[in-house]
Amino acid sequence: MLTYSFSDIGPDSLYEYLYKCIKNDILNGVLAPNDRLPSKRSFAGHLNVSTITIENAYAQLLAEGYIYSIPKKGYYAADISAGPVSAPQLPVREPVPEQPEDVYFADFTSSQTHPDTFPFSIWAKLLREVIGSLSSELMKNPPGGGIFPLRQAIAAHLKDFRGMSVQPEQIIVGAGTEYLYGLLIQLLGREKIYGVEEPGYQKISAIYKSNQVTCRHIPMDRQGICIHNLEELRADIVHISPSHHFPTGIVTPVGRRYELLGWASGSDSRYIIEDDYDCEFRFMGKPIPSLQSIDVMEKVIYMNTFTRALASTVRISYMVLPHHLMERFRRTMGFYSCTVSNFEQYTLTRFLQDGHFERHINRMRNFYHGQRDLLLKGLKNSPLSPHITITEEDAGLHFLMYVDTSVPDEIILQRAKSLGLGMASLSRYYAQECPSVEHTFIMNYSAISPEHMEEAISRLCQVFGFPIA
Repeated sequence: MLTYSFSDIGPDSLYEYLYKCIKNDILNGVLAPNDRLPSKRSFAGHLNVSTITIENAYAQLLAEGYIYSIPKKGYYAADISAGPVSAPQLPVREPVPEQPEDVYFADFTSSQTHPDTFPFSIWAKLLREVIGSLSSELMKNPPGGGIFPLRQAIAAHLKDFRGMSVQPEQIIVGAGTEYLYGLLIQLLGREKIYGVEEPGYQKISAIYKSNQVTCRHIPMDRQGICIHNLEELRADIVHISPSHHFPTGIVTPVGRRYELLGWASGSDSRYIIEDDYDCEFRFMGKPIPSLQSIDVMEKVIYMNTFTRALASTVRISYMVLPHHLMERFRRTMGFYSCTVSNFEQYTLTRFLQDGHFERHINRMRNFYHGQRDLLLKGLKNSPLSPHITITEEDAGLHFLMYVDTSVPDEIILQRAKSLGLGMASLSRYYAQECPSVEHTFIMNYSAISPEHMEEAISRLCQVFGFPIA
């Protein structure tokens, strides 16, 4: 009869140790295929353990296929003669360390939220209230488009702030716009040709290309994307940011907007994706009306996010689909689950409903207005002032700075990095080389600490060879 010693079983329980012993005997051929194992009662008496220990060990071996049972006859070793495939001997490789992120004294490329500006106390209070009063709702799987109260709150916000009349049923909530782009590609079709702005936010085209769709870069003029190029490049879908283009800051005027809608109405397969990513942060005048608000042909898919307004780590975005596309989504993609947790959805719902979001936006607008003015004043009073031209400073969280210099952009960026500054040139946002935009830099000030601004400007002057005395 099989005999095993239990004098040194380590951290295992009795049945786990016995299971491993029998398994090893089967793997090593000590127990041949179809060999009969001892009965549970006799085996327990022989090993001086309980019958339950034997039962549990046999049950685990049976579940994993190492033994089989025949009713009223007992347990037998299974035939595993095929055995595991031997892994090839691979050369020992040194572990590759993770590439550390660049750490800057001041990063003019970052759109991260300054920690002091997030409403932690309010968010924590609302989250506690949600957990205390909505425990049942928190445990229910939400619809694919998100919980209805949040979609109602978003619809109300869009009506009050953007003048948009949309139904909650048209809204789909998702964990970031990148996820929503993927849904749109499936909804509209991979065979379509997708047009993106040139220059533009490079991640958008990268997402389209990674989804194996044809993506074409559509040139822009001073009024936005060029209609004749849309026709020439035979785009079906065009992804634009008409209220504040990134990175140029261009606002598409109403005339060009109607031209775009006219282009879209030329075919049933044409749509416009309106990315309204930073509509809340306009410092002069009222927010620019959305393209969706003047669309009567249901050709505009509106997208926005709470990432820019709240924090870059709050991955909650949404899109508003025309009614007929929403019906198609329910019919063909309704099986998708919402990718935002109920905890976040219900907390954000209360944040919107109780007016906290509006007050937060007002505070953030004042904060960023102060950030911009602090940077502009510092540049104006610096040795760099006679050599720079500032444009597009009245909206969003960045402006363009042209520097009268003959030093190539790449050298400038290397100098900046060596001095602890993160900088990006406008030229990097073009898919094709564009010499006419050399020496223009994108100055994003949202992540710069106010107490670092003076030193950041001093280092900026050093980058261009105009150190402050």
